[in-house]
Amino acid sequence: MKTIIHVNQHVIKKNRKTGAIEPPLTVKTYKKTKYGSRVDIKVKGEVVGTFVYSPNKPLSCGAHVWFETKEAVEVDMDGQPDWKRTREMCS
Repeated sequence: MKTIIHVNQHVIKKNRKTGAIEPPLTVKTYKKTKYGSRVDIKVKGEVVGTFVYSPNKPLSCGAHVWFETKEAVEVDMDGQPDWKRTREMCS
């Protein structure tokens, strides 16, 4: 099942303005939508990554939302969608 995790910037700005701590992370599937301040990504029951919202203790760069993982991460530096790169490699 496809799941989309969205960081709602409007909620973060509202929280800064009002002092509230509403959850800015939205997790959507075709069945339902959930909201949270922390979202764990699990594989076979084990947490492999976590989205964190920490307005009271941001990172040193000032970020209030970030993703943490100990897994290997691949970064797409050329901005090409995966499907296009794959097609070019196979041509």
